[in-house]
Amino acid sequence: MKSIIILSIFLCLICIKTALCSSKPEEDEDLKFLEQEEVSNAEASDDTHHYGIPNDYENYDDLEDNELEHSDEDGSYDAPVVDETHVVVLKESNFSQFIEKNKFVMVEFYAPWCGHCQALAPEYAAAAAELKEVDVSLAKVDATEEAELAQKFDVQGFPTVYFFVDGVHKPYPGQRTKDAIINWVKKKIGPALYNITTTEEAERILAAEEKIVLGYLESLVGSENEELAGASNLEDDVSFYQTASPDVAKLFHIDPEAKRPALVIVKKEAEKFNYFDGQFTKSAIADFVFENKLPLVTNLTRESAALIFENPIKKQLILFATSNDSEKVLPTFQEAAKAFKGKLICVYVELDNEDVGKPVSEYFGVTGDAPSVLAYTGNDDAKKFILDGELTISSIKSFGEKFLEDNLKPFYKSDPIPENNDGDVKIVVGNNFDEIVLDESKDVLLEIYAPWCGHCEALEPIYNKLGKHLRGIDSLVIAKMDGTTNEHPRAKSDGFPTLLFFPAGNKSFDPITVDTDRTVVAFYKFLKKHASIPFKLQKPAPEKSKVSDAAATHETSSNDVKDEL
Repeated sequence: MKSIIILSIFLCLICIKTALCSSKPEEDEDLKFLEQEEVSNAEASDDTHHYGIPNDYENYDDLEDNELEHSDEDGSYDAPVVDETHVVVLKESNFSQFIEKNKFVMVEFYAPWCGHCQALAPEYAAAAAELKEVDVSLAKVDATEEAELAQKFDVQGFPTVYFFVDGVHKPYPGQRTKDAIINWVKKKIGPALYNITTTEEAERILAAEEKIVLGYLESLVGSENEELAGASNLEDDVSFYQTASPDVAKLFHIDPEAKRPALVIVKKEAEKFNYFDGQFTKSAIADFVFENKLPLVTNLTRESAALIFENPIKKQLILFATSNDSEKVLPTFQEAAKAFKGKLICVYVELDNEDVGKPVSEYFGVTGDAPSVLAYTGNDDAKKFILDGELTISSIKSFGEKFLEDNLKPFYKSDPIPENNDGDVKIVVGNNFDEIVLDESKDVLLEIYAPWCGHCEALEPIYNKLGKHLRGIDSLVIAKMDGTTNEHPRAKSDGFPTLLFFPAGNKSFDPITVDTDRTVVAFYKFLKKHASIPFKLQKPAPEKSKVSDAAATHETSSNDVKDEL
């Protein structure tokens, strides 16, 4: 029995050794025929757009900004001329000293090519001129030149704005306008509630400010004053005032004989007045102001973008219409919007506005000029929903209510399904994604690209050659999808190109992000490692040369193989 056991162990060892010898390690596989001169991702340059189509349409205007950002072939940027006399330029050499010497300092970290920074520049400069009167300094740091300083303050996007008080900083969360900056800063350095005692003061304030909260009180001191002051500290972008004067109250469209305390929000827009009728406590007042400070419908422009996207309310109801159609449908949309105060942000996109209409409608997949209403989650999943049918007050309200209840089916953009899809690299669109990418019998490598992306352009010949070499493997699909015109909930892209691998028999799980060198060999090794269905690549036979000389034949044949691969 002992002899039989020893013999069995011996035979097992022989079998294992034979198996190891017969299976050639992947790293020793002869892949020379796949090697080639390839442009690495690091060398590729995206010279068409700096940002590309955004994942969140908050950055829709980057498309337009890029025309400014890359206007010169030598890499220089043409920024608009702004009088920045009162904006202090800070560098590593003077930053700490300046912050120590000044109690209140607002600092903008910017990049010269950034369109958002260019748009902020005149507003920031105007705010600097006014705030110097209250001993607040506004400064800027070129983060592209002062990289270490930017890294120290965790600058991850442009512009990044901080407010320093005695050397301690916090982010500025407000809108990028002069008035918003001034109001926010003044609240941080002094009282957030101001008195109005004369009609002259009231008229000046009404003329100068976009939105105002006025409390009409029996006395400017006491418990009611404390509640109003407490509410004012909770809102950064609205100016709070109080008065005990009936004449001032009348100018703000409050009945002088009204029971006090009374409160109104005054706005320079279609819905001019909102009257408070709740309990006069700071929390109730703050909730009322939050729900009513935005317009019923905000016209999407470069200036209003921050007002929309930096709001804590992320869900949006969006009307797309031309300027001609807006006269008919905008009042309907505004009336329906009253039902969603404090719940949804209602937005109007003017389709024939050259600045915003085209890039935003393309992002949402809106085609044609007919008025349409969409709902948009505005968060990381960025889901979109379309209202089918006639645009009426009742249909829009019903659509918005279903949106709030998460009772709508998402809409995803898609190009038409191609009639012929027999290429080495399969074309995926939104409407054939399930059929091709989520086929459980196939291992699928998917590139999500943008037509304007320089990195994608550099990758294309490499990706095409990979598809050519792997064409004969039935279990493997090499595919690509235009991420600017197609969407799918399983195709999440952080930028272009994004490469995702969907293993066969495992499609219910998240795909594997391909993080490897962008060469045919690297992709091949990745696929060999991660494919659920093993495959073997056949080395192609070299083509015969027509050159008669044997030596020349050999040399030319080698070159032909290299060029082909």
